[in-house]
Amino acid sequence: MDIETHHINNIKIAEVIAEDIILNSAEDGLDLLGNLYYQDFDKIIIYEKNITPDFFDLKTGIAGEILQKFSNYRVQLAIIGDFEKFESKSIKDFIFESNKSKHINFVNTLANALNKLTS
Repeated sequence: MDIETHHINNIKIAEVIAEDIILNSAEDGLDLLGNLYYQDFDKIIIYEKNITPDFFDLKTGIAGEILQKFSNYRVQLAIIGDFEKFESKSIKDFIFESNKSKHINFVNTLANALNKLTS
């Protein structure tokens, strides 16, 4: 796992770069959050491919647990991916509602993620 740092308007954003799934559980989310939080990152970008598919099955509760950690620490998160492929009404509603808040954003490009996290 690598961290690409973006500095925009005095905001330090971590872009997590990895080939494998790095978020399999709420504990993984907390570890990642803690690691980056203590490196003074204000906001975090992660890719859908690095998150367990179970995250997107809301019945597992993993999404809620992980996103609650980010809310508790007041660290904004952008998840980049192709979310159109999800058929479930519940995940579509979850993504829609998340995007209405400024705290958790589901976007399709790095440019959109950086824009959401700095506007």
